[in-house]
Amino acid sequence: MAEVSSSLLEQLKSCIVWSWTYLWTLWFFLMLFLVYILRVPLKINDNLSTVSMFLNTLTPKFYVALTGTSSLISGLILIFEWWYFRKYGTSFIEQVSVSHLRPLLGGVDNTAPSNSTSNNGDTDSNRQSVSECKVWRNPLNLFRGAEYNRYTWVTGREPLTYYDMNLSAQDHQTFFTCETDHLRPADAIMQKAWRERNPQARISAAHEALELNECATAYILLAEEEATTIVEAERLFKQALKAGEVCYRRSQQLQHHGAQYEAQHRRDTNVLVYIKRRLAMCSRKLGRTREAVKMMRDLMKEFPLLSMFNIHENLLEALLELQAYADVQAVLAKYDDISLPKSATICYTAALLKARAVSDKFSPEAASRRGLSTAEMNAVEAIHRAVEFNPHVPKYLLEMKSLILPPEHILKRGDSEAIAYAFFHLQHWKRVEGALNLLHCTWEGTFRMIPYPLEKGHLFYPYPICTETADRELLPFSVYPKKELPFFILFTAGLCSFTAMLALLTHQFPELMGVFAKAFLSTLFAPLNFVMEKVESILPSSLWHQLTRI
Repeated sequence: MAEVSSSLLEQLKSCIVWSWTYLWTLWFFLMLFLVYILRVPLKINDNLSTVSMFLNTLTPKFYVALTGTSSLISGLILIFEWWYFRKYGTSFIEQVSVSHLRPLLGGVDNTAPSNSTSNNGDTDSNRQSVSECKVWRNPLNLFRGAEYNRYTWVTGREPLTYYDMNLSAQDHQTFFTCETDHLRPADAIMQKAWRERNPQARISAAHEALELNECATAYILLAEEEATTIVEAERLFKQALKAGEVCYRRSQQLQHHGAQYEAQHRRDTNVLVYIKRRLAMCSRKLGRTREAVKMMRDLMKEFPLLSMFNIHENLLEALLELQAYADVQAVLAKYDDISLPKSATICYTAALLKARAVSDKFSPEAASRRGLSTAEMNAVEAIHRAVEFNPHVPKYLLEMKSLILPPEHILKRGDSEAIAYAFFHLQHWKRVEGALNLLHCTWEGTFRMIPYPLEKGHLFYPYPICTETADRELLPFSVYPKKELPFFILFTAGLCSFTAMLALLTHQFPELMGVFAKAFLSTLFAPLNFVMEKVESILPSSLWHQLTRI
């Protein structure tokens, strides 16, 4: 019985919500008609005359007090809204409407599980990202000496934040060092070099290590930080490859002799994979894209378990440069899987491929007349999926925001990931005819499906609140995009300013403001008076008496 009663209540609530959603205009006109019919017994005309006489007797001081009080209240609301926004990153009025009013008006309960989320959401790694924002190594990060330092030479500004470079130092110590480094003099020197904050001290230590032995990690450091061109960096990486392969083969034979040998082999594997990946990136930057693709494929076949480097994202970018869209689709079929973590590269590349099938003939006017075809609907859904994952990317692809050099680390679903993606993939979107036009026409439709992305997602988990704070650590403050103010802050600011201006004008020019107020009210009620006269001319004046007789 309890289940039956609850279901009846839910049905009744849904019917009421439906009626208010679609029949509110009919309800409104019915209420107006009812008020008109009952104007005689309710003495509406007499009450209106009394109110008008009372308003005519009020002095200008009353209007000054009224507008001044309104300005004070709206100012207090503005101050509270601004404080709440600065502390929690959202509007208090919007938060209350989402938490309390929206469920009463038929909104979806935020605590209820979503089927689409469970079917199409990310894995457990994305669940953890809700509570803590995990920073990832940028798979397409630039070379410090050949690219980042060039920006510093030209502008005199640092393109990387201290937090970003500190994360890179931690990565280098994790990937390129092990517990047995103190047994080899060259590796012991490099172990200290990766901890140095001064770039010149790191470079000097790398040269010192090379004087003792052919050290692969020393060549890596010089290629990353001392080489001023990609050609020079490639030459150093090739030398690092020779030294790294020797160490890898030696440790491979000894890896089962103990835990120390196993740790050393793991370090040598990381070094070898890093060198080969950077060599492939050098080939890509020097225009030898097919060679780069071959090197990346061979590397992924040789070390299929090392997914931490995200080499498939480098491969996707190189294949898009070759316009090998069938190969891109094959890579996406393997990595755009529900069991694997997503990225902006995965989601937006999938959207680009689906947009490519329809973008050259897409027209928003024609689509609004005839509706979307199946292929166009698939493309739009792919764009919505990508925008839900990272909503910052479209403004960079559409060049509504200025691009900067991407950081060495990114925050998935954050602004740093959007910059890193658009920096390398904007050219691929421009190459597909009509793709940016389709993106421009459809990307904002995502927020109609998820109007409150911080509380509830559609295909992914809700957008993490902590991304802005983490992104501020990764991106230079001088160019970090400012967050748009909520509507209610702007509204209360305008209301406070408007009422304060009315109070001041009423105090200074009471008679003139009275004339303006009467003219405004007469103009405002002129259409209503016109309608009332037309209705009285059509309906008989004794309609109420006839209805009472019936």
